Amino acid sequence: MKKSDNMKKAKNNYAYIDGNNLYRGVAYSGWKIDFVRFRKWLSNKYGVIKAYYFIGLIPQQKDLYLALQEAGFTLVFKEVLYNGQGEAKGNCDADLVLQAVSDVYEDSCRQLVLVTSDGDYACLVKFLQTKNKLRVILSPSANNLCSILLKRTNAPITYLSDVQNKISLNRKSPH
Repeated sequence: MKKSDNMKKAKNNYAYIDGNNLYRGVAYSGWKIDFVRFRKWLSNKYGVIKAYYFIGLIPQQKDLYLALQEAGFTLVFKEVLYNGQGEAKGNCDADLVLQAVSDVYEDSCRQLVLVTSDGDYACLVKFLQTKNKLRVILSPSANNLCSILLKRTNAPITYLSDVQNKISLNRKSPH
């Protein structure tokens, strides 16, 4: 195998991002993420060549969707329903799990990076561990508030607040 083939295989990792969990976790922590910097960091740090961003589809958010696509994310939309109080609900968990498992079975990528703090993904983490496909969990929650269900898997967890200086939106950034 040529050196370039080894480099390509080493960087053939995919990211699976629970968009609502990322947004809420970072917002609760009091900072904003720079999606261009975040996407570059995923590539440089974890060899992510494809980053799925699972998000509810709300027409008023088209500027956000365009910015995410321009930053290099592959958007996967979920139809949004509204409750009696007019609050949007677009749970993407099943879509994320299905895409990840499909990519594992199709051997599309070397390893997966999961961006969430949601314990509902513990079963996916355990599955990925049995296949030696999990690279890391990136938790958007501050103060180690990642679900105990994810912590119990003993998977490697990196808290985005620990790398905030590398991926946050700051006044000097044009994004």
